[in-house]
Amino acid sequence: MQRSTEHAAAYDSASYDAAFFDVDETLLAHKSMFRFLRFYLQRKGEPELLYERLAAELSALAAAGVPREEVNRAYYRLYAGESAEYLSTVGREWFDAELADPGFLLEAPVAEHEALREQGVPTHFVSGSFFACLEPAAALLGASEAHGAPVRIRRGQLTGEIDYPVIGAGKAETVQAVARLRGYRLDHCIAYGDHATDLPMLETTGTAVVVGDDPVLRRRAETAAWRTLPQTPRTAARLPA
Repeated sequence: MQRSTEHAAAYDSASYDAAFFDVDETLLAHKSMFRFLRFYLQRKGEPELLYERLAAELSALAAAGVPREEVNRAYYRLYAGESAEYLSTVGREWFDAELADPGFLLEAPVAEHEALREQGVPTHFVSGSFFACLEPAAALLGASEAHGAPVRIRRGQLTGEIDYPVIGAGKAETVQAVARLRGYRLDHCIAYGDHATDLPMLETTGTAVVVGDDPVLRRRAETAAWRTLPQTPRTAARLPA
């Protein structure tokens, strides 16, 4: 059952130590990693065919049943040898370009993020994406921290490897680590996610909210009495305060 119109009332009787948000298709309407890859390759002067080939290869891995965590590792190998500083710069340019489309942000989840911030609740992004995509999103929405894939950097350049994927169990472990570091009580925290691989994170916190129609999460929401929100994009260029 959709309860998106009730998000403002969701905080009247609850006070959270912290809120944890997945990002792609939870706050943003798209998969940022693929859209950033296309923008990055364009900035490098590469033909569109290169992006199409690389995206098809990654999609083929997923279609063949390769775990999402391993597809995530394969993605970051595409940036081996690239400057971290350059990626940050391109990330900001990419995000600014995306914001020309008001539908880049999802209405209800972003509204809930804003409401939590207004109540002084620390908000954390937890994503399999990386700093180039997450830093500008966190800056715009006012997140306290963003926790993405821990890419390995040597002498200012990405090696193409990550310490671990922030997907599935890795996402839950990240939430647990942040809670230990910040002194949050996990049963007094709330988490938002849209994909079945977000389930470990959602089950880590005392309160969980499902964004969208993932069948695995929908079934869990029904049994656990979790709220659900639609993946409806914003229709006006209204940026968070």
